[in-house]
Amino acid sequence: MTVPATPDGAASADESASEFRKDMGPWANFALGFTYLSPVVSTYTLFGTALASGGPPMIWAFVMAGCGQFLVALVFGEVVAQYPVAGGVYPWARRLWGKRWAWMTGWIYLWALLVTITSVAYGAGPYIAMLLGFRPTVHTTVLCTVALIVIAVLINYAGTKALSWAALIGFGAELIGALVVGIILLVTHRFHGLGVLFDDYGTAGDGSYLPVFLGAAIIGFYQYYGFEACGDVAEEVKHPGTVIPKAMRRTIYVGGAAATFTCLTLLLAVTDYRAVISGDDPDPVVRILFDALGEAGARIVMGVVLISFLSCTISLQAAAGRLIYSYARDEMIIGHRLLRRFSPSRAVPQYALLVSAVVPALIAVGSLISADALTKIVSFAILGIYTAFQMVVLAALRARLKGWRPSGEYRLGRWGLLVNAGALAYGIFAIVNIAWPRTPEAAWFDNWIVLLSGGVVVAVGLLYMVTTHHYGRSDAPADDAVPNQ
Repeated sequence: MTVPATPDGAASADESASEFRKDMGPWANFALGFTYLSPVVSTYTLFGTALASGGPPMIWAFVMAGCGQFLVALVFGEVVAQYPVAGGVYPWARRLWGKRWAWMTGWIYLWALLVTITSVAYGAGPYIAMLLGFRPTVHTTVLCTVALIVIAVLINYAGTKALSWAALIGFGAELIGALVVGIILLVTHRFHGLGVLFDDYGTAGDGSYLPVFLGAAIIGFYQYYGFEACGDVAEEVKHPGTVIPKAMRRTIYVGGAAATFTCLTLLLAVTDYRAVISGDDPDPVVRILFDALGEAGARIVMGVVLISFLSCTISLQAAAGRLIYSYARDEMIIGHRLLRRFSPSRAVPQYALLVSAVVPALIAVGSLISADALTKIVSFAILGIYTAFQMVVLAALRARLKGWRPSGEYRLGRWGLLVNAGALAYGIFAIVNIAWPRTPEAAWFDNWIVLLSGGVVVAVGLLYMVTTHHYGRSDAPADDAVPNQ
C-alpha cells in the first residue's frame, strides 16, 4: 500500500488510505513519547552504574544530552509535519533520500528498538524480585524480563485506545515516581548539599575528569530518545502536522526535567558515595528506597516504578511493531505478506507486534552468556538508536542543501540549516563516545562489543539488501523531498 501525496508534496496518511484508526489524542501522543523516554526507567536503571563511573557530577550528562537531542527533535518535528506516515525514521528517510538509505535506516533502528525493549524489561527484573520478595539472580531477571515483554504485547494487541490508556497511566506513574518520591527524599532523606554535584569523589584519579564524565554520560544518552515514538504513530493522530512536533518538544522538556530531578534527589539521598564507587553498594536505588520509606513504602514505590517499566516497554513495542508493519506494507522485508496483516477488530498489525515481543525475549535469554549483560545491551541500543537518528538528520541536511524547503505545518524557517547542522554534529559526537572502548583490561572482543555488534547489524543489512533487493520493490514515494531533481 502506498501513501498518497498532497498537492504540496507532503505525504498524507488520509483515512481512506490508512488502515489505522485516528484514536490517539494530543495528550496520549505526548504520553506515548514520555513513557518511551521514561525518566524513571532510564534513571533507575543506570543510576548506580553512572554514579560508580563518574561520581555525582554525572548528573550534568542530562543537560548535555538534552540540549543535543532537542536539536534532533526540532529536525524530526519539521520532517514529520511534512510526512506524517506510520513507521517514523524509515518513511522519513525514504522521502528525504531514497529507498536504499531508508531501508538501512529502518533496519538499524529496528534492531536498536528490539534491543531497547530488552534493556527496559531487563532493568525491571531486580525491582520485580524486590517487590515479590525473592532474591534477584541473573536467571530470575531473565524470567522477569520475558514475563514483562509478554504482558506488554498483550496490552498492545488490545488496540490504539488501550495503548493510549496505557501511555496515560504510565505517564501518571512516571510523575509519581519522579516528583512524589523525589520530594519525599529531599524532605526526609537528604544527606548532602548541591556542592556534591561538582565533586567527583576520586573517580578521575590524578587525571582529567572529562574522560570519566563521558564514560558516565551513558545515563544521559540513554535518557533522551523516545520523542520519535510520537511520530511512529502518525497515522493514528488527528492533525499530526501540529500535534506531533509539539508532543516531541514537550517530551524533551518535561521528560528531561523529570529525569534530572529524579537523579538529583537520588544523589542527595546516597549516604556513602565511595561505597557505590568501590562496588560495595552495587544497587544504591533499592537501598535508598528501603532506608527512606521502610519496607512497606519501598514496595509500594517499586510497584509504581514497575508500571513505568511496563508502560515504557509497551510504548517501545508499539513503535517497533509499526516500523515492522511500515516495512512490510512497502514489501521491504522477508515475510511481508504476513507482517503487513492487520487485525480489523483492533486496528493493529498483530504479526508485526508479535515479532516485537519474540525477538527481545530471545535477546534476553541470550544475555545469559554475558557477565555484564545490562550495560552491553543498553550501550548497543543507544548506538543503534543514535545512528538511525543521525541517518535521518543527515538525510534532512542533504535535502536542504539540494533545495528542500519544508512545507508542513511546523517549520524552522531560516534557522533550519543551522539547527540541522548542530543536530548532526551532536549526534556524531554521541555515537563516537558511545562506541569508544573503555575496558582495556578486557578481551578485545569484549572491549569492542558495542561497535562490533553495530558492525554486524550493518553488515547483515547490506548483505540482505544486495541479495534480496527488497528495498526496491515498493512504489511508495522516495527521494521526492526536492521537486524536479
